Amino acid sequence: MDTLLAPENIIIALGSIGAFLTIVAFGMPFMGSDSLRSRLKTVAARREELSAQARNKFGNQTSTLRQQVGRGYVTYLVEKLKLVNPADSVAMKNKLAQAGLRSEANLYTYAFFRFVAPIIFGLLTAIYLFLLAKVEMGPSGKLMYSFLAAVIGFFMPQIILKNKIQNRQTAIQKIFPDAMDLLVICVEAGLSMEAAFHRVAGELQEQGPELAEELGLTTAELAFLPDRRQALINLSERTGLPAVKSLVTALAQAEKYGTPISVSLHVLSQEQRDERMSRAEQKAGALPAQLTVPMIVFFLPVLFIILIGPAIITALNTI
Repeated sequence: MDTLLAPENIIIALGSIGAFLTIVAFGMPFMGSDSLRSRLKTVAARREELSAQARNKFGNQTSTLRQQVGRGYVTYLVEKLKLVNPADSVAMKNKLAQAGLRSEANLYTYAFFRFVAPIIFGLLTAIYLFLLAKVEMGPSGKLMYSFLAAVIGFFMPQIILKNKIQNRQTAIQKIFPDAMDLLVICVEAGLSMEAAFHRVAGELQEQGPELAEELGLTTAELAFLPDRRQALINLSERTGLPAVKSLVTALAQAEKYGTPISVSLHVLSQEQRDERMSRAEQKAGALPAQLTVPMIVFFLPVLFIILIGPAIITALNTI
């Protein structure tokens, strides 16, 4: 123990940790994927998918979407056990799309992990409690903990998916007022709906990649889908945000009745600006209440030590 706490060993350990962190810091940019390239690939894949569906519809051919998923072990197990309910598959696809997971393979992967995760969690917990851990616990208690672990494993994929959806919706909602302003500028400049979406998606590639990806997919659907209103509805379902739903409603009404889009976009843009300001004011108003506990726990003890500490030290020296 004394050898481990020697100064030279501590210096060597800290130096090793620092070197490792330096290597990781330099290597992360090269290890990370190109998000812009992946987003462009997603839009291109959606264009190819819609184009293939159009060709198959008019050529009386079978859809190639099933072939794109692949016949892996996960797909075979999900289909064999009928883990995907056709009645719930549409709603589940919308949920996965809100998290940015749009391919058919993601649906099979999610259903597979919902089936496997409780078994893995429960089995590993049982192996640890019955074979590895030396704990003072009866078999009934170990079985109860194993069952609780299985329950946690059952809800874990849903929690991860919900958290991913919330993070993505927060990122979209943060940049959405700026996107509305850009849409107003593009529409007033005389651009069509597809051109405006394409231009805004290009401008938001760095600031809001999630919203840029959604607008790019909507541009592809507007170009290939026979019903333009369905492309706008798909945008609302993929995001699941009330602000995007309001935009889709305004654009659909303008598309149907031929009313000017710029007036509706002006109103929606101002509403989004006011809503973002109100959220910022709400967070600022909640700061005093949130800072009460940290001040009591961290600031007041230090303040008492500074004020009372010298008097206590003086009193102890005079005794």
